[in-house]
Amino acid sequence: MMEIARENHLQRLRLLIGEFPVVALLGARQVGKTTLARHLQASTQDPTTWFDLEDPADLARLADPGLELRPLRGLVVLDEIQRLPDLFPLLRVLADRPATPARFLVLGSASPELLRQTSESLAGRVAFHELDGLSLEEVDDLEHLWLRGGFPRSYLARTEPASRRWRDGFVSTFLSRDLPGLGSRIPPTTLRRFWTMLAHWHGQVWNGAEFGRAFGISHTTVRRYLDLLTSVYVVRQLQPWFENIRKRQVRSPKIYIADSGLLHALLGLTSREDVVSHPKVGASWEGVVIQQVIHLLRVPPEQCFHWSTHAGAELDLLVMSGGRRLGFEVKRTEAPRVTRSMRSANETLGLSQLFVVHAGTGTYRMAPNMLALPATQLRDTLHPMRVGS
Repeated sequence: MMEIARENHLQRLRLLIGEFPVVALLGARQVGKTTLARHLQASTQDPTTWFDLEDPADLARLADPGLELRPLRGLVVLDEIQRLPDLFPLLRVLADRPATPARFLVLGSASPELLRQTSESLAGRVAFHELDGLSLEEVDDLEHLWLRGGFPRSYLARTEPASRRWRDGFVSTFLSRDLPGLGSRIPPTTLRRFWTMLAHWHGQVWNGAEFGRAFGISHTTVRRYLDLLTSVYVVRQLQPWFENIRKRQVRSPKIYIADSGLLHALLGLTSREDVVSHPKVGASWEGVVIQQVIHLLRVPPEQCFHWSTHAGAELDLLVMSGGRRLGFEVKRTEAPRVTRSMRSANETLGLSQLFVVHAGTGTYRMAPNMLALPATQLRDTLHPMRVGS
């Protein structure tokens, strides 16, 4: 199978490896972390030692990790670090050695919050880089990316049914093997039901009480399920923005399945016709556009929000970027028009610019600081605006 170059991520890894003794490359299973690390290995002149912590032979080599890791020089890669979290205190000791004889690249399928020992043991010594699915920086076909999602094997599959089979297999393996490997004791059947229910909730504000009633358990328990799937990068929570205004504002996150291809698989959709005829087509399109905007602007999640009031005004995405407030409203239509909700968001939030991202081809001014922008023009428009490095 062909590979897609992910040069921006590779450049970022090179930069971080040069500045920090430990770099954590995090992201969902099968998103391409190992491939990216192999490309980094191929581009370095330093000796490289690789440990796959899902390989029993490599785990046996690390039976006495200090004895094995201390003599190493150059680049040391520890793949699937969440399988052996007891390594973190040792990495702190090795990171503090004079002249830094070895630098460590750790690959993980869990967030820093789940790998709590990472931040506690390696504070000031570790840099994090999250690898998302394929983006418009790497591929040109937004429609293909939307339908199949950003997992490389799903995107590059030879046929639509083959792509769907890969995603179905991912869901099954993820629930039956990967989550239990992270210590989850929730039955896979329960989590599959919950994940599927989240797919039908995609793009809506979280309602723990309703989910709790559907499962016959407390809202705190279903929130724990939600946070677990978020911490392993298969669900995205877009946090609410609220401030002191004379309007009652929503204070719960909006929920998205992190990958549109997985969303379509969980909804039982294979072909384009399946997707565009489904009631969640608008929410699905909204999710992939928001994901691409965040990626292209290179803003961290803590600078991205949704905003809505109980009176009905809302904004799909609010980005705090370089002192500006950028708003994004997503419409799966060819010729969007100004709505009362757009005006309210624009005036209430004091937006520097409001982009109405649509599925058509025309770019035009809707108001002095309101631009109708085709989704196909996102990359060319947002690249010059990014503030992240």
